[in-house]
Amino acid sequence: MKFEVIDTEPRNITVELDNTECFMPSEAVKVMVNDIEYHAENRNVFSIGGLEPDKEYEVSIIDHEGICERKVIKTSYESVLLDVSEFGAVGDGKNDDTAYIQAAISSCPLDGTVYLGKGTFLSGPLFLKSGVHIWIDKGATLLGKTDRQSYPILPGMTLYTDETAEFNLGTWEGNPLSCFAALITGINVHDVKIFGEGTIDGNAQSGDWWINPKEKAGAWRPRLIFLKECSNVTVQGITVQNSPSWTIHPYYSEAINLIGLSIKNPDNSPNTDGIDPESCSDVNIIGTTISVGDDCIAIKSGKYYMALRHYKNTSNITVRNCRLNRGHGSVTVGSECAGGVNGVKVTRCLFDSTDRGLRIKTRRGRGEKSILQNILFENIKMENVRMPFTINMFYFCDPDGHSEYCQSKEFMEVNEMTPSIKDITARNIECAGVDVCLITVYGLPESKVEEVTLENIKAIYMDEKDRTPEVPVMMDGIDKMSGRGIFVRNTKKLVIRDVEVTGAVDSEPDISGTDICDIENVKLG
Repeated sequence: MKFEVIDTEPRNITVELDNTECFMPSEAVKVMVNDIEYHAENRNVFSIGGLEPDKEYEVSIIDHEGICERKVIKTSYESVLLDVSEFGAVGDGKNDDTAYIQAAISSCPLDGTVYLGKGTFLSGPLFLKSGVHIWIDKGATLLGKTDRQSYPILPGMTLYTDETAEFNLGTWEGNPLSCFAALITGINVHDVKIFGEGTIDGNAQSGDWWINPKEKAGAWRPRLIFLKECSNVTVQGITVQNSPSWTIHPYYSEAINLIGLSIKNPDNSPNTDGIDPESCSDVNIIGTTISVGDDCIAIKSGKYYMALRHYKNTSNITVRNCRLNRGHGSVTVGSECAGGVNGVKVTRCLFDSTDRGLRIKTRRGRGEKSILQNILFENIKMENVRMPFTINMFYFCDPDGHSEYCQSKEFMEVNEMTPSIKDITARNIECAGVDVCLITVYGLPESKVEEVTLENIKAIYMDEKDRTPEVPVMMDGIDKMSGRGIFVRNTKKLVIRDVEVTGAVDSEPDISGTDICDIENVKLG
């Protein structure tokens, strides 16, 4: 059984099986460390803990047929281990441990690790330090305080003293607005690892973060982990739950690795997206499970002001071997995408019981820099995903979302406010339990979706008696659907090959406003 080492920490390593399965192997594999049986694993991505820093280990992985691969792996260097309890942290879930944990982080030298052992550490926001790692061990919980006064405010925008430029800290839904600092906040830090088998719990259900969520109260709601202008940051292994809003939010950052996480928020919690890389490059989301109250993964690049004044395209996003379970969309691009998105690859994932699978959403007003391109979904299994593929250029977000400008289906002049979608590809995908529509595409008449490709797709609809008619994309002027197959409006080129749909009410694709149709071996019904 071939495998790759994808992450090394001072105290553990993470490996990824080299197979073609989605999220988990067909049968569990045996893991050996220095010829001693470690445990059996039934995921494609897993960690091996209980190791010592800067030490070599021989790791063997044996599949059900007895095929074995061995590798010698060295854990990363650690200069010192600082236990927060030695700084005064109590870990009883009642006393405020913020200052003691922050003191440990601030005091820790380069390549050192701050250690949270067994216990519940009640804390307000903590600020990361470059070159310092945080180990949240099994049985440890970092628990967020519920009092808003305990959360510093990050100003949205501040002028530099010479008034020649702007300094941005806070953000809310794509605009530079004041927000509360996250429980874990990184500002311009690099070479940081947060790892372990413990939990970061935002404790939002115990406060008022989810009450009147669209109203600003002092500042906008915090994220649980916020990384602003950070680089080479890894978050590995931990459980992250009960976030006040978006859970993990890399912002204007690069080289971010989110590996083997478990992200959990109640399904009725407002805007609690799992992971939202915004204006970022080189982000890897691997081996992670997400079950939240909104989109599982939402890839963004801000609204028009940020693209105009602080332009940074989002690029090179990899999502692999993840299980995305419950939420509005499995992997979403937009809607705050004024800076554009170039290069998204989603592969070997399991989408389970989300409303939508691939979800692209934009609108007039995002601007000419809002170019969505090079987006690939392949080798994916969807189970009970009601609408597997949706592409919508009339998304009705923001105060003017229902205006004539945003929702008119008439041709409008192409100008600096017009977004575009270049190419979206989905291939080698199995969908079971489809409900509303297999694929819905609705481009702008003046800015058609340039190319949509579906190849080797097999879809089975749920029983007709179990279906619930619904509008497939969030826009005005579209009817509810049930059991539909292929519904496409306003594309330049539509390629559909080797698509087999069982249980749809359509016998032919419903296509309008498409310039070139390349349809081959499509079976509907």
